Amino acid sequence: MKRRRHSDGEAGFTLIEMLIAMVMMVGILAALATVTAQWLPNWNRGFVHVQRTELFGQGLERLIADLSVAEFVTASGKAKQPLFDGDELAVRFVRTGIGPNTRPGLEVVRISTMPDDRGMALVRDRTSFVPLPEKAKLRDMSNFSDRVVLVRAPYRAIFSYAGPDHLWQNKWHDADQLPIAIRVSIRDEATQTTLAVSTATILRINSPAECASAKVAKDCVYPPPSKTAPNVNSNLDK
Repeated sequence: MKRRRHSDGEAGFTLIEMLIAMVMMVGILAALATVTAQWLPNWNRGFVHVQRTELFGQGLERLIADLSVAEFVTASGKAKQPLFDGDELAVRFVRTGIGPNTRPGLEVVRISTMPDDRGMALVRDRTSFVPLPEKAKLRDMSNFSDRVVLVRAPYRAIFSYAGPDHLWQNKWHDADQLPIAIRVSIRDEATQTTLAVSTATILRINSPAECASAKVAKDCVYPPPSKTAPNVNSNLDK
């Protein structure tokens, strides 16, 4: 009886076949590494852009919500002008405090462009409201705290203000009334273009509480012009 003989070549992989398989595996891994090295930075940039856009949108919403609830509050019982001060890069006003760490009552809010450890940023800080001397100005106050960043570079917010004449002005100082509306223009400092997300808000309160019982509401809400009318810059975009 004869036994079958199996050739040595049928017993498994040869050394050459193993070397070929290893070379192919190294090539595949190298190709994957090359693709990943090209794709990962783009993915990271896209993720950072989305995150920055979301934070920018949240900051803009917070800014508009703050500005819309500015209240007609005077420095003291004898004063007539509301505590409100604004220019192109900063606005200060009084509003009802709200938040988990805020005491009931009024607070002074300052929204301004200033530098921090990451460059220029639009920040919000606050302080509790206390009666001030009759001729005191909000721009003279300095004891603000609880800083929150709303908008970071390369974006910059530029404020303008509209009164009863509905003309935009770049300053609102020492006025007898609050502005009717505030516009927030968002500019990209890298390209010097104004973004489409620029917006405006109408103040919910722009007259003193006494106007509720005034016989002639129009004269109370829109007082005649005085020597303390806000400065107007005719170079602003209409």
